Parts: sequence; structure tokens; C-alpha cells
Amino acid sequence: MSASKVVLGVLAGAAAGAILGILYAPEDGATTRQKISDKSTDVSDSIKEKFSDFVDSLSEKFSNAKSGAEDLYEKGKAKAQDLKGKASQAASDVRGDFA
Repeated sequence: MSASKVVLGVLAGAAAGAILGILYAPEDGATTRQKISDKSTDVSDSIKEKFSDFVDSLSEKFSNAKSGAEDLYEKGKAKAQDLKGKASQAASDVRGDFA
């Protein structure tokens, strides 16, 4: 499930809960508004936390991918150097055969 779907679901749930809370609230308006304010703060904190977790996870995955790419580059570079050395040796051997 993508992060945007999670955020959208949380926002939709918060909106639906707020509307139902207002419609069926047994308390006076000031108390209801305070509860809505508290709930919206809780939802906002939850969204911020989930977004932070998402960014941390994405950052970790990027770091791991970068490290893997660097390792692959180094292995490829070493292999190319090895092949270059073998090719030079083979060329020297061929030249030696004709001399």
C-alpha cells in the first residue's frame, strides 16, 4: 500500500469522524469543538509520525541502493583491470611468437 493511500485514508477517516462527532455530540458546542481540536491534533501528529517513518525508510533504502551500486562499480572496475591485464599479457605473448 502506498504512503499516499495511507495518508488519504487517514484524512478521510478523520473527516468522517469529525462530522459524525459533531452530528451526534451529546455535549455543548465548546466541549465538542475542544474534542475536535484535540482529535485533529492527534491525527496531525499521527500523520507527521507516519510521514517521518516513510522518509526514514526511503532514506535507508536509498542509502542501501547507493552502497550496493558502489560495490558493484568497484567489482566491475576490478574485473575490467583484470581483463585488461590478461589482454595485455596475451598481446605480449602473440608479439613474442612473431619475433
